[in-house]
Amino acid sequence: MSEERFGEFVLVRRHGHVAELVLDRPKAMNAVSTGMARSLGSACTALAADREARVVVLTSSHDRAFCVGADLKERNSFSDADLVRQRPVARGAYTGVLELPMPTIAAVHGFALGGGFELALSCDLIVADRTAVVGLPEVSVGVIPGGGGTQLLPRRVGAARAAELIFSARRVEAAEAAELGLVDQLVEEGRDREEALALGARIAGNSPVGLRAAKRALRLGHGLDLRAGLEVEDAAWRSVAFSGDRAEGVAAFNEKRKPEWPGE
Repeated sequence: MSEERFGEFVLVRRHGHVAELVLDRPKAMNAVSTGMARSLGSACTALAADREARVVVLTSSHDRAFCVGADLKERNSFSDADLVRQRPVARGAYTGVLELPMPTIAAVHGFALGGGFELALSCDLIVADRTAVVGLPEVSVGVIPGGGGTQLLPRRVGAARAAELIFSARRVEAAEAAELGLVDQLVEEGRDREEALALGARIAGNSPVGLRAAKRALRLGHGLDLRAGLEVEDAAWRSVAFSGDRAEGVAAFNEKRKPEWPGE
């Protein structure tokens, strides 16, 4: 297993074709400072260009929190001009995760609040343990979810449910979060990272070309009418139909062996 650090607070660990993107600011429960946001954006830029990374799993090095959101202590010292300057850096962190071209899984335990929950929502799947507490409490401090929450949450749970959660600013514990669809898989306490990495490894056994194209079709087709969505799907199919991965996948199936994906 290899490791690469991006700034002081973000770490990438390699587990074969699974890249673990670690939020590593434990002294602040992974509160997203300007420096951490910049590092997260840089790490995502590197991962997006990495053809060896078939799946990314977003984890936390803190034992009681995934991420508590924006660093409000830092924000308290900002002038209006500072806040304006920081906004593109902050957006770069959230969109960096959201726009990763391969499947992404968040491993959540403890607090995932505000921007922390938005980082998880930016992933394709969320695995949470029974200690997880999620929510978007931004209106309680005079702002709104600004890391994608107002757009990503209704896509998960519908407009009315998202409105209730955002307007009330309430925290949702693990069992209810699973029931409402705020997380996708609920696991025993302390097993979120292990289960997310295991799921990532299973996904990474599939064609990297196919995975990226399937994600592209899912993301671009969401919200379109059926006819337009099927055109998005057809374009994604055409991008893989003549690939080396397709040829290898068909050959391996017929030869009853495990595929060795060329990744192109």
